[in-house]
Amino acid sequence: MTNPLDPREHEPMGSIVAENRKSLMLFSGRGFPELAEEIGQVLGVAPTPSDSYEFANGEIFVRYRDSVRGSDAFVVQSMTEGVNRWVMETLIMIDALKRGSAKRITVVLPFYPYSRQDKKHRGREPISARLVADLLKTAGANRILTVDLHTAQIQGFFDGPVDHLFAMDILAEHVVKKFAGRPMTVVAPDSGRVRVAERWTDRLGGCPLAFIHKTRDPLKPNQVVANRVVGEVEGRVCLIVDDMIDTGGTITKAADILFDEGAADVIVASTHALLSDPATERLKNSRISELVVTNTLPLPPEKRLDKITVLSIAPLLARAIREVFDDGSVTTLFGGLS
Repeated sequence: MTNPLDPREHEPMGSIVAENRKSLMLFSGRGFPELAEEIGQVLGVAPTPSDSYEFANGEIFVRYRDSVRGSDAFVVQSMTEGVNRWVMETLIMIDALKRGSAKRITVVLPFYPYSRQDKKHRGREPISARLVADLLKTAGANRILTVDLHTAQIQGFFDGPVDHLFAMDILAEHVVKKFAGRPMTVVAPDSGRVRVAERWTDRLGGCPLAFIHKTRDPLKPNQVVANRVVGEVEGRVCLIVDDMIDTGGTITKAADILFDEGAADVIVASTHALLSDPATERLKNSRISELVVTNTLPLPPEKRLDKITVLSIAPLLARAIREVFDDGSVTTLFGGLS
């Protein structure tokens, strides 16, 4: 029988144990809301409604209509054209989640902004990719989930977990189905893409590898001087692989060189279709038969050429988000590839 006068029987417990009620919440920036909607359909969760707009002077305002307290929040933002606007909106979205007491904030960046500025080529230059990582961390991001970084070292710029996804299997599956049985050579458009091209040759069963030896003037952005092709390309389907297509100068000049060397056909596989002007015109007038890309970035109707095939990255992102939410392994999605 308990003694109501004994204070020892009324001491507080060392802890209070609550049920683990994890909640996954999806949030969409305005850069490419269709992608977030598609991810949500795969996951079975709709993006949380929000009020996002700009004041007359361009300042951005974000407010979520539902409570985010204690949630595992995933912010999806595609850094499309007008990248600085979307970077700022993402930072404000993260801050709103942090001040709304979200438990963990994961920023899903299908295309990581400023990824080409990952090192100093000369003195007095910025390392903007590191600055973006610092801004995300300061705003309150706990984790980054991204696809095909320009260089893998960017993962080390963020002080926290970075889940680096690869679109190669999605792109390769399409290429294999369409060009099965034809002799193929994987081509790196420059020496910096050789490691990526090697992964492609493994994925395609050990086909030959070639690369374009080129020079680039650091004082003239988006201008390339291509020199010659090194490798076996004559009479073969040449698959140029790259992480992004911006103005299209690199791949169209590479295609011309490959045809000059006797290539039977030239196709291109790339994760991120920036397609800044005059990319569409260059591709339209080029001898490239097909450009296979993913929808990490939106492709407006005026840039959708017949020779461009767009594959969805949403199922891969959804699977990765689910693994993060369940404290699973994202690496297993790629057979241990990292």
